[in-house]
Amino acid sequence: MKHSSLVIILMAVTLNSAFAQKKTKAIKTWNKNVVIAHRGAWKKQNLPENSIASLKEAIRLGCHGSEFDVHMTKDKVLVVNHDADFQGLHIEQSTYAELLQKKLSNGESIPTAEAYIKEGIKQKGTRLVFEIKPTKTGKAGDIALTDACVAMVKKLKAEAWVDYISFSWDTMLRLREIAPEAHIAYLKGDKSLEELKAANMSGADYHYSVYQKGEWFKKAKELGLTINAWTVNNEAEMKWLLDNNVEFITTNEPELLFEVIKNHK
Repeated sequence: MKHSSLVIILMAVTLNSAFAQKKTKAIKTWNKNVVIAHRGAWKKQNLPENSIASLKEAIRLGCHGSEFDVHMTKDKVLVVNHDADFQGLHIEQSTYAELLQKKLSNGESIPTAEAYIKEGIKQKGTRLVFEIKPTKTGKAGDIALTDACVAMVKKLKAEAWVDYISFSWDTMLRLREIAPEAHIAYLKGDKSLEELKAANMSGADYHYSVYQKGEWFKKAKELGLTINAWTVNNEAEMKWLLDNNVEFITTNEPELLFEVIKNHK
């Protein structure tokens, strides 16, 4: 009897250990550069922003990340689009079927966040930078959208690919509660690095002009926070950020940024 109990205990410990290792196994093949393609890599190839095609192009280029924006429709479908309106239709007040009546310039339909992520997790080089957009209904709406986004990522087992960003502080706080292992960065620019650290955020993701006053880069490293700068399309600003050893640069011009990096000394 004692022997049987010992065998059962050892089996349980082994299974738990194996599960933990599988759960925490990190992907080590991410592209090692600072380039985040803003709404995918779309501009040079004249692709629609936030399209599956622009995601594929960011992956082809070897960007560290591809940023995309997510809203929720009236019938609770998560869709990828920057603005709150899609070709004249207000996303929160429209059904997904209504949005499907419109097409992107390359013939794609507005992507669902699920389809976008499913495409992204086919590879292990480019991270998916998931921006949860503020809703028109305030805190309650922001939290509901955040919960739906995180639930969808977990359903797809895509946690290892996804970083989160948002302009909504309510979203940020909720993300830290329900996605405690995720890299989460704040966009709005109205919080100090000390405030971000106190709230257990991963870093700042502010407009590059914010960093031109003060000791942001030095202080961030002291606090263990990352710095991302948006939206940087000018060679001079790219060089300045690289000189300051910034972790990430979000740009509409990933091809230019790769060229600047290549020639940077």
